[in-house]
Amino acid sequence: MKRIRNIVSSIIKRIWRYRKVFFISIILVMILTICANSTVTKTAKQYITDDIDKVVAVKVGLLLGTSKHVKNGNNNEYFFNRIDAAVSLLNKGKIKCVIISGDNGSKYYNEPMDMKKELIKNGVPDSAIYLDYAGFRTLDAVVRAKEIFGQDSFIVISQKFHNERAVYLARKYGINAFGYNAKEVDSYKGFKTQVREIFARDKMFLDLIFGVKPKFLGEKVKIK
Repeated sequence: MKRIRNIVSSIIKRIWRYRKVFFISIILVMILTICANSTVTKTAKQYITDDIDKVVAVKVGLLLGTSKHVKNGNNNEYFFNRIDAAVSLLNKGKIKCVIISGDNGSKYYNEPMDMKKELIKNGVPDSAIYLDYAGFRTLDAVVRAKEIFGQDSFIVISQKFHNERAVYLARKYGINAFGYNAKEVDSYKGFKTQVREIFARDKMFLDLIFGVKPKFLGEKVKIK
């Protein structure tokens, strides 16, 4: 028992000794988070919209993948709202085709294929759909759209918070990117996603600073 007390006492002393470093680290993370979120939102604001009539017409839409269902088996509203947004852009003639970029982690989890099937259900022809199975992160999706699919300009299709980060990132890579905001999910259901997005922006800035590259590149795909 005495040994345990000594160990606990030693740990407390070490924590107290390095408390300044700990608190400074916390403050730095908070500053980075505030600056990252503010910069992304302000910079991307002029390039994204909820109004389809204000969308700049380009050749390709980049539909960012997500799972079709949530953990409890219910439909994922983020998924279906993005599908609706992509279909609207195609029907309005704002884009001619779609690159679906997402995770293909296993034969039981395939975001691009699930989205393709849903687009086809909504009347989108197979010939207008291109699949990117290596869009594991937003960085991979936007960079691969340029490097693999040869697109220097496209419309990102996702919810507003995601579009802001994707468009900001794409423009840092010299891409003339815009964003069309899919319908949001109510704040209660989307709370965890919104929290993750805050720290995803921190990670994005670190990726830019350290020059992180997509996990895979590969052979180029020509969009007709």
